[in-house]
Amino acid sequence: MKRILIVALGIAIATVGGAAVKTNSNKIGAGADVTGVAETISDAEPTQTTLALAPAQSTPGAVTDPATTVPATPATAPTITAIPAHSGVTMAFSGDILIHSQLWQRATVNNGGNGYDFDPMFAAVKPILNSVDFAICHLEVPVAPPGKQPSTFPLYGAPVEIVASVAKAGYDHCSTASNHTLDQGTAGIDATVNAFDANGITESGMARTPEEIEPQVLKANGIKFTHLSYTFGFNGLSLPAGQPWRSAEINPTRIIADAKKARALGAQLVIVSMHWGTETVAAVNSQQSKAADTITASGLVDLIVGHHAHVLQKIEKVNGVWTVFGLGNLLSYHPTRAAFPPSSQDGMIVTVKLALDASGKAVVDQPVVYPTWVDKSNGIVIRPVLADLADPNVSAAKKAQLQVSLDRTASVLGDFIAK
Repeated sequence: MKRILIVALGIAIATVGGAAVKTNSNKIGAGADVTGVAETISDAEPTQTTLALAPAQSTPGAVTDPATTVPATPATAPTITAIPAHSGVTMAFSGDILIHSQLWQRATVNNGGNGYDFDPMFAAVKPILNSVDFAICHLEVPVAPPGKQPSTFPLYGAPVEIVASVAKAGYDHCSTASNHTLDQGTAGIDATVNAFDANGITESGMARTPEEIEPQVLKANGIKFTHLSYTFGFNGLSLPAGQPWRSAEINPTRIIADAKKARALGAQLVIVSMHWGTETVAAVNSQQSKAADTITASGLVDLIVGHHAHVLQKIEKVNGVWTVFGLGNLLSYHPTRAAFPPSSQDGMIVTVKLALDASGKAVVDQPVVYPTWVDKSNGIVIRPVLADLADPNVSAAKKAQLQVSLDRTASVLGDFIAK
């Protein structure tokens, strides 16, 4: 972003030009700058203040002849231009990426039987992810440590290749605190964070060191922000003795303190991911309601996004803060003929524009929902429901399935679905 400062006739004028556009769908190695700044899109902060100087006053005591003096032009009042609001940053959020054995078996087929390729599963939603400045996923499971084979429920360990596919899909960052964070012990946490590093994207929720669990400041489109990640628990497992910093559990007092730290580090916006809710239940439970109320009442958090229920949950403002209670599943293979309903195949990518007004206060637009559906019978791919319904190349039979999914999603989130 270029900044030009022009000074003439005692008036300083600030001009800001140039827009940042996300153009690369594969952002591996795209200049991660953590402290942090995960992605610096502009090379200069916008100049926000302009100044106008009053014209010089006449000399005191001067005498003029009314008959010969040309009437003076009336003095123009000083012009003070208001500090402009920031144009903002657009973000996308999606729900659980839960790598069941059927997914890695399909990923093996995608790669010709040699290794794992999850890329085709994300291919159809890349346009949505790459339409925003910064995209955040939720990777619910750790990757298997080196030398260990992938595993599924109850102790998940995904093939490490999933992280590369997430990065190539267009995600810049992921939340990783979940009830499965400790499934592979500290070795799984280390392997997962290492994989994020290797693929040039960042995460919040797992830590190799005490410093990594602390709030980090990221940057996109000129706005500095922090993304925090917490979970309701670890399925009965405990954080290792002496290493309580390995992940973060939901505690409103801690979350508010972390948000305060983030502000002190320079974050202009604070976004919180919460792994919470009751599995398979669309209704928000009391823990979600109480935590959301306490956290948003602090005035330190600008947006909450949630996951874990594996079905979609409502979006509403809590104390004036948009709260996306449940994003559903983005990619999974839950057994819909057993414990999980067909709605566990439904998900959404939510886009939100966040900006700063002239006083530096956050302005968050209403979230926009792009419904998704996991197509288990066609390569286990994530389908963008609205786009596929409008696509003449999609079969009538497939559109009938997509319409059923859309109807379920609309029953929960009708007012937020993209037009």
